Amino acid sequence: MAGIGVNGVDGGRKKATAAMTSASSDDRTIRNRVTVILGAQFGDEGKGKIVDLLCQKAHIVCRCQGGNNAGHTVVVENTSYDFHLLPSGVVNPCCMNIIGNGVVVNLASLFDEIKINEEKGLTGLKDRLIISNRAHLVFEFHQLADKFEEELRGNGKRIGTTMKGIGPTYSCKASRNSLRVADLLDDFDVFSEKYRNLSNYYCQRYLNMKDSVHVDEELKKLKEFRERIKPMVRDTVTYLSDKLCSTSKKVIIVEGANATMLDLDFGTYPMVTSSNCSIGGVFTGLGIPPHSVGDIYGVCKAYTTRVGEGCFPTQMDEAWRRRQMGRHKE
Repeated sequence: MAGIGVNGVDGGRKKATAAMTSASSDDRTIRNRVTVILGAQFGDEGKGKIVDLLCQKAHIVCRCQGGNNAGHTVVVENTSYDFHLLPSGVVNPCCMNIIGNGVVVNLASLFDEIKINEEKGLTGLKDRLIISNRAHLVFEFHQLADKFEEELRGNGKRIGTTMKGIGPTYSCKASRNSLRVADLLDDFDVFSEKYRNLSNYYCQRYLNMKDSVHVDEELKKLKEFRERIKPMVRDTVTYLSDKLCSTSKKVIIVEGANATMLDLDFGTYPMVTSSNCSIGGVFTGLGIPPHSVGDIYGVCKAYTTRVGEGCFPTQMDEAWRRRQMGRHKE
C-alpha cells in the first residue's frame, strides 16, 4: 500500500510539474507582446500620430476606454483623418482594429465616423473593425443627462464636459442598469423593454427631459444599427487572448484616449473624464494580463492644453494663444 501511495504521489507531482511547465510556456509566449500609447498630460498631445507611426508594423490596434469624447487626428499624404471612436490603426489596410469592452459606444456617431472617413478614401473599415460584445451603449438620454447635470452645477463649478453622454453612461454602467452591445444583438423585444425602462428611469430623475426623449424613434434607429453592427461584434477578450498566445507573434498596440491628468482616479478630480485613461484602464478595458504589456509610451508636447474646466499651471495670453492655434492647429 505504501508503494502504491508513493507512486501515486510521484505521478501527481509529474502531472503538476507538466502543467506548470505548460503554463510557464504560455506565459513566455504572451509576455511583452503589447505596446501601449498613453497621453501624459491633459490630452491632445499627438497620440494618434505616434500610433500611426507604430501601426505600420502592427497587426492589431485597440481602444480600451472612453468614447467619442476622444479626438485623434492622423494626416496621410495630405489627407486629414479624424477619429473619435475608431482606433487610428484603420489607416493601415493590413491592421485589425478593436473597440474594447471598456469603451462606451454611440452607434450613430460610430457609423457617421465610418462614413466620413470612407468618403476621404479609407476602404474596408467595417471588415477591419471588431467591437466588443461587452461594450456599453450611449443613448440619447445619456447625452441629455450630461447637459442637464452640467447646467445644474452652475458657473464656476462646471466640469466642461463635451456633452457626449460619456459620464452618464459610465455612471449607468456602475449602477448596473446599463445596456451593452450584446443586449442589442439578443432578443430585440427584450432589449426594447429594457430600453424603455431605462428611459423612464432617466425621465423620472430629470423632470425636464421627458419632452426631449423620443423612445420609439430611437428604438427604430437602434434596430437598424443592430443589423449593421452585427458582423463586427465578437468576444474581444477571447480574440485577444488567442492572438497573444499565437505562435505567429502578433504585434498589438493599445491607443489610449484622453490622458493621465484626466484619469478618474489619478487626475485633477473632479475636473476629469469618466474612465481610467492611465495604464490600469488597459487591463480592465481589454481583458489582457499585465505581463502581456512591454513598452509603455507617455506622449507629451512642449506646451500644455486641456479641454474643459479645471486647474491649470499657467495660461497663455490671447495673442500667444491665437498664434499657437494657427501654427499647431489646436
